[in-house]
Amino acid sequence: MATYSDVLQYLSALDYPAEKDDVVREAEREGAPQEVLQALRALPPGLYYENGNQVARSAGIDAAPEVNPSQRAAQARDRRQRVSQHLRGI
Repeated sequence: MATYSDVLQYLSALDYPAEKDDVVREAEREGAPQEVLQALRALPPGLYYENGNQVARSAGIDAAPEVNPSQRAAQARDRRQRVSQHLRGI
């Protein structure tokens, strides 16, 4: 299964905004594995994506799969600004 970071890695050189065909073409050019290409080919056509995060979300790839639904609900209720767990190492 493709991960959020995999998708971002293979689309790092893509110029945005980009359509589905541009996204898939760039991932193929960068040598993305089959599971990443499969996720990107499932993107809805006719949309323009503004960045890699939008592409990954549209492909249904979870940015933080280790966070369960109840934790997500608690985070949504918490109004304080926090850094997302997957961005803490940056």
